[in-house]
Amino acid sequence: MCTGGCAKCLGATLIPLAVFGLLANILLFFPGGKVIDDNSHLSDEVWYFGGILGSGVLMIFPALVFLGLKNNDCCGCCGNASCGKRFAMFTSTLFAVIGFLGAGYSFVVSAVSINKGPKCLMSNSTWGYPFHNGDYLNDQALWSKCTQPQDVVPWNLTLFSILLVIGGIQMVLCAIQVINGLLGTLCGDCQCCGCCGGDGPV
Repeated sequence: MCTGGCAKCLGATLIPLAVFGLLANILLFFPGGKVIDDNSHLSDEVWYFGGILGSGVLMIFPALVFLGLKNNDCCGCCGNASCGKRFAMFTSTLFAVIGFLGAGYSFVVSAVSINKGPKCLMSNSTWGYPFHNGDYLNDQALWSKCTQPQDVVPWNLTLFSILLVIGGIQMVLCAIQVINGLLGTLCGDCQCCGCCGGDGPV
């Protein structure tokens, strides 16, 4: 597959992942599927917007750039048959790095939240974090330490796990585009064959 076609495939995959990341982060504002009375009772990591900013907004722009590479003009500057495509591929590499950092941010926030556990109303009638170093992950009996919001433990665990997986996949895809973009910058795109009167691939 040519570098432009590969980038378009990656972009088409990143778009739905970004949407899922946005939705997962939004749902975290409704622990247990219910509206919470006091926003200070939400887990701190929810306010870091890992899914909204990292896997969402910062991923949309690279994805759109990748999608546009397939139709980019091969002959974009000074009559050179490869300059336009090569510059576009170089630009896509920079956007891929931005996407990688955004996905990495979401991945780290999710991992920290999963290890920390959710903020909830504990048996002593105070709000806090009853779990330590992910101890609740292997012992479901500990989940009873959270009395409110109802089902907040599986809710947060599920959604942050989804964000963790999405962030990991996005990091891999962006890393692939970094390599793909560098190849396109150095070698051009095979679909530029014959453009601007050229006879060979660039």
